[in-house]
Amino acid sequence: MDQTYTFAAELWPHDGEGSWTFVTLPADVSADIKELPRPRRPGFGSLRVKVRLGRTSWSTSIFPEAASGCYVLPVKKAVRTAERVDHGDVVEVELTLAE
Repeated sequence: MDQTYTFAAELWPHDGEGSWTFVTLPADVSADIKELPRPRRPGFGSLRVKVRLGRTSWSTSIFPEAASGCYVLPVKKAVRTAERVDHGDVVEVELTLAE
C-alpha cells in the first residue's frame, strides 16, 4: 500500500492510566485513510504504520478515536526523549501505511 502522509500535529497526554502520549492525525488525512481499500482486521480498527519524527523512525499502529473521528498515533517516550519534544509541542510527522 505504501501511502505516505506528512503533517504537523500537537503532542498531547492521554488522561487515562499510564503515560501514553499521542498526536491526532488531521481530519483530512484520517478521512483519506478511512477511504482506502484494505482487508478487514480483527480488533477495533487499528492500522499498522511506519513513522518518522525528526531523525527517529519506528513501527506502530494508529487507532480510531471516537471523540474526534480521527486516527491517533502513539508517540513513545524514547522517541520524545530522542527528539527533545514533549506535550504541547507541535511536531512534523511522516506516516506510511504498512498494510
